[in-house]
Amino acid sequence: MMPGTVENQDTFLNKIASKLGRERTQQVKKPEWNFQPQWDVYQSYSQDELLDILKKSCKPLHTKVYETSLSELPDTLQNVIQDYDGGPIVACKDDRFDEYGLSEALDKLNVFTWDLNEGPTNIEKAQSANIGLVFSDITLAESGTAMLMNDAEKARSVSLLPVTSVVIIPKSSIVPRLSQATRKINEFAKEGKSIPNYINFISGPSNSADIEMNLVVGVHGPIKVAFIIVNDK
Repeated sequence: MMPGTVENQDTFLNKIASKLGRERTQQVKKPEWNFQPQWDVYQSYSQDELLDILKKSCKPLHTKVYETSLSELPDTLQNVIQDYDGGPIVACKDDRFDEYGLSEALDKLNVFTWDLNEGPTNIEKAQSANIGLVFSDITLAESGTAMLMNDAEKARSVSLLPVTSVVIIPKSSIVPRLSQATRKINEFAKEGKSIPNYINFISGPSNSADIEMNLVVGVHGPIKVAFIIVNDK
């Protein structure tokens, strides 16, 4: 069988359906459940209330939270980087760095920006970096989670390989929980928008408590995670 091909699929599935005593279903219809409590959690909360929940959720996750305004974001970013011992620094290629007025700050900090033309050099820079800079696309208040819609230029290596992951979170990106994030992704699909190759959910530094319930932080990813909340709207 050639790689990437499926042989005798219909014959196989029809046989299974016949053994189950029914005709094969050609299209699955999404059920409408009478009770959908997942949408009720924090439904009536304001953006400020969701921010409070996010900050509380981050405490047990070893995630430090900073708050700032859009105008003060460049100075805040530089202060955060000093708090985490400076560079080397790597950032994904993201237009939001320009939109949020960070281009000059990145130049001053001598930040390496992910460049597809650099090939393997990108991975080497990320591996040797002390800090990786990314933006959160959707932020889950309930679990203290930043959701990154990664692609070739917003590479997951930037948030995964450096010692510290610094995530810039627009306040407007905060939603109650995973339910809203999956709904937005589903809406993108319905609208025919391109869905990224992979979507990462970051809830603090990687950790494990499998061995006698002793928490070990930084097992297979960044050792430290910081969120910078920007009051963008």
